[in-house]
Amino acid sequence: MTARLRRSIMFKRPIVLLGVALVTLIVFAGAFAPWLAQHDPAAFAVRDRLQAPSERYLLGTDHLGRDVFSRIVHGARISLLASFLVVLLSMAIGIVLGLAAGYSSALDQVVMRFVDALLAFPPILLAIALMAALGPSLANIVVALGIVYGPRMARLVRGSVLQIKELEYVHAAGALGASTVRILGLHVLPNSMSPLIVQGTFTFAHAVLAEASLTFLGAGLPPDFASWGIMLSEARPHMERAPWTAVPPGVAIAVFVLGLNLIGDGLRDFLDPRLKNL
Repeated sequence: MTARLRRSIMFKRPIVLLGVALVTLIVFAGAFAPWLAQHDPAAFAVRDRLQAPSERYLLGTDHLGRDVFSRIVHGARISLLASFLVVLLSMAIGIVLGLAAGYSSALDQVVMRFVDALLAFPPILLAIALMAALGPSLANIVVALGIVYGPRMARLVRGSVLQIKELEYVHAAGALGASTVRILGLHVLPNSMSPLIVQGTFTFAHAVLAEASLTFLGAGLPPDFASWGIMLSEARPHMERAPWTAVPPGVAIAVFVLGLNLIGDGLRDFLDPRLKNL
């Protein structure tokens, strides 16, 4: 496939460009939150509680008088950081377990039965159980969601390794005396990364939703964080009187997740090996 054709698959689809634009918007807001925010996201102003959107408060204020816009842009930083760390941890877990199960038939049954046991639980219920055991904090959310999504990565990596380890160049490397670690690191893992990258994009989106859901249910971040999930949870009693407290964080979550899913679809087409024959 020519480079021109690959660029056309990835960047000439308006839907993919829309995803890139949406994610870029959220990343920009999170990166420049201290400069974009007009007010301290944690500062109380009880006299200004539940103020409608105005020139002073672009998206209004919440029940404690905090600026909703400032909390939205600072909340983007929390969601980006937590979700990115979840993706890294789940990929690390998936790579280790997937390589072990796919390359070693002796470990395959043990590892995959453990993976199947974790996959038997609904993701949100498993995450809630882990958070109940670990306690509410950003680090514990990353660990809990990494454990939840790691098995999915492991199954994906295992499937790729089972195919790649039977290819001639892998057998040739073994015949030349290459160690198992060298074969896995230089020949098997790099050729297993395409589906893992695509899955990582979708896991990023799932992690954003899961973090907000856990926090909304009270099993996620502590209340002192400016998080989208906390904003939704605190806005619940005031939705009818002050809908501006709930709509912006909900829209932010929807926009970010939609953008990530659109990018994931584009990456899947871009990295699909079947397109190499076009």
